Amino acid sequence: MEKIVLKKSPEEYCEIAKGLFLEGYNCSQSVVLTFADELGLPKEIAAKLASSFGGGMGRLREVCGTVSGMFIVAGLISGYSEPKDYEGKKEHYKRIQELAQKFKEAEGSIICRELLGLKKSGADSFVPEKRTDEYYKKRPCKDLAGLSAKIVAEYFLENK
Repeated sequence: MEKIVLKKSPEEYCEIAKGLFLEGYNCSQSVVLTFADELGLPKEIAAKLASSFGGGMGRLREVCGTVSGMFIVAGLISGYSEPKDYEGKKEHYKRIQELAQKFKEAEGSIICRELLGLKKSGADSFVPEKRTDEYYKKRPCKDLAGLSAKIVAEYFLENK
């Protein structure tokens, strides 16, 4: 596999992810689709790959979908693929924990329900909310998608 080179600034990736969320993509899709072209990933495959992680994993309100999207991107850029690659696995998990920590430092948590100020998981409702002006006003998800895209871009631009 050829080396992936990011060509934009972290701020540009941030704005792209925000725009994708406003188009109607879920939080995880917004992050993964931001990098799809540079990853050599067809947009439809990228969207499907990330589709299960929206709403904190299928609206369960667990790990924030933008964080999951960030992890998917990190895996596609520098993940391991051989089951016996202990060093690769160790380095990748270290990288994932570093990315999670950067997000936590900025937002205080990587858990969807905590970021949304919800008291319980969303396991009682699998129905996504309609995307209205009111929805966008009460949700930080657009900005969280931008933050995750920016964090993963900064990481890989600094650690080529």
